Amino acid sequence: MPRFRFVPRTSGEVPTAPFVDAGQAWFWFIRCQRARDDGVRFENAPGMMARPCDPDDIYRAAVGLKRRGRIGGEHLSVLATFGVCGRPPDRRCPDEERPARLWEEALDSLTTVLKAKGIVE
Repeated sequence: MPRFRFVPRTSGEVPTAPFVDAGQAWFWFIRCQRARDDGVRFENAPGMMARPCDPDDIYRAAVGLKRRGRIGGEHLSVLATFGVCGRPPDRRCPDEERPARLWEEALDSLTTVLKAKGIVE
């Protein structure tokens, strides 16, 4: 009986779509991480548009910014908190004015890194 080998597709065979902005990439990362925590395994279905990265690439970019001192722990906390909520902080709400500023600073730094890697348009 023949033995079948699994050969993954190269990235050139699967069409990819970069993210519009770092916010979209961050929310995608959070959704993927929550799905992983629930035990979901990711597989590209035929006809689906793939992303130009793995969720771990976005995580590594954010942690790298923290390690280099470009963003602080408070920035990461705001990204995590509002990422799980599925919405950015609202600058008009007095309680969310500071988180909104931190959110924008973090995403601005993240945009620079993700654009350089071709993850964001």
